[in-house]
Amino acid sequence: MVLSAFAFSLMTVFVKLAGKRLPWQELVLARAAVTLVLSYAWLRFAKVPPFGNHRALLIVRGAFGFMGLSSVYYAVTHLPLAEATVIQYLYPPLTATLASLFLRERLERSVWVSMVLGLTGLLLVAQPAALFGGIAAPLDAGGLFAAFLGAFFSACAYVTVRTLGQGEHPLVIVFYFPLVALPASLATVGTNVLWPEGVEWCWLLLLGLCTQVGQVSVTRGFASAAAGRMAAYSYVQVLFSGLWGALLFSERPTPLSLAGALLIIAGALFNARAARSAPAPER
Repeated sequence: MVLSAFAFSLMTVFVKLAGKRLPWQELVLARAAVTLVLSYAWLRFAKVPPFGNHRALLIVRGAFGFMGLSSVYYAVTHLPLAEATVIQYLYPPLTATLASLFLRERLERSVWVSMVLGLTGLLLVAQPAALFGGIAAPLDAGGLFAAFLGAFFSACAYVTVRTLGQGEHPLVIVFYFPLVALPASLATVGTNVLWPEGVEWCWLLLLGLCTQVGQVSVTRGFASAAAGRMAAYSYVQVLFSGLWGALLFSERPTPLSLAGALLIIAGALFNARAARSAPAPER
């Protein structure tokens, strides 16, 4: 889970670099194309049948992944890197809540505390004018909404992964993500295509490679233990992304957004601490 957080933080760096000129839908398309080739090659090397046993649910997982990925890429290209990542990391309590509803995993008190802290932190990061007036410059509303959708669809995808992990190989689950995302992204790109130039080819390739490492790692993590428990450990991407934003993009959070980020991280940490001492759910 920590490896996936590091890989995904690098992915957002390359999304932001490539997204300075290229449309965000095109970044989703490039990511799907690269990871589809890598996933299929990995399956052939491991001699694993690529299409799995629960194809309908695998397609649903791929659809959730595509919607989550599209939302995250839009958010990263319209918000500062740290803020976009922080809002995306509302997904651990959302994952635990959905796992409780659909998988009957126990919903701990820590999840409720985490959600309260996370939603309060989200308000401080978003800084809506109705509450803050002229105190702080609000962030892009579309980017904020996309970041929240990214968190929600990620939670849906990870709960689906938790279900599939009982009978599907992790590489098959990963393979269905680009298998669904590639035709879906082709439909959304339409005629809004710009041909990559120079170093942009490198950004797109690295974007796909980092995503592949992140997807395999996170799929193995969620397939191995309770969804709510595993989600809690990936909060470290917030720290990685804040570091990249400061070092590479000269991004500096406002005091209010920093306070909101700390609340969201505090909620994830509280959830992680409780998850370590909780017994594994019966299946």
